[in-house]
Amino acid sequence: MLLEARDLHVSYGRTQALKGVSLHVEAGEIVTVLGANGAGKSSLLKALQGMVRPASGDVRFKGESITGRSAAWRVGQGLVMVPEGRQIFVSISVHDNLLMGAYTRRDDPSREIEAIYERFPNLAQRRDMPASVLSGGEQQMLAIGRALLARPALMMLDEPSLGLSPLLVKTLFDLIRDLHREGLAILLVEQNTHMALATAHRAYVLELGRLVLQGDAQALASDPRMAAAYLGA
Repeated sequence: MLLEARDLHVSYGRTQALKGVSLHVEAGEIVTVLGANGAGKSSLLKALQGMVRPASGDVRFKGESITGRSAAWRVGQGLVMVPEGRQIFVSISVHDNLLMGAYTRRDDPSREIEAIYERFPNLAQRRDMPASVLSGGEQQMLAIGRALLARPALMMLDEPSLGLSPLLVKTLFDLIRDLHREGLAILLVEQNTHMALATAHRAYVLELGRLVLQGDAQALASDPRMAAAYLGA
């Protein structure tokens, strides 16, 4: 098992964001986590990445507990998150933003950066420009390219389609499928329920910090409870 969360509880003061959440991601899987705003999805990813410390529970990666490890250590082990809102550095160049993704490495990332430019030609054309000139879709590609430079074994994506046009959303999900075909495991937090379920192998549904549904993504897509709550049926 590549990643496992066991009975995670996360609190912010008196507010409980996660209430006993357990999930797992196998190597070679795309797993999606769905739910409305405030369901606890981002808190879950932050707990998995080490950005918040669970009040209780355990996070395991590649078979070992990493609950007490820093976010930077987890990145170095291949657990890498693309955060909501992209969080790129708009005042520095596209190229320097990509270099930030390789900060845990000690080798020369030049060849992999060129491969990212081949994958995302728009970034190549703007490599020496400040990242502020990029469109929302290009910024998302930059955030994903930066994450790829950390050589992830598992990439966690937090609301990657947020604010993108329908055409760019399709391009994004095509990219997710391509990365999966190249061997990358993916944990996807997403509000575009239709696209997420069509792309993922398995799905979890959070409501107010608790898991309320889980299972095969295609089976959940036809579940009447899912249709009523999230698919507009």
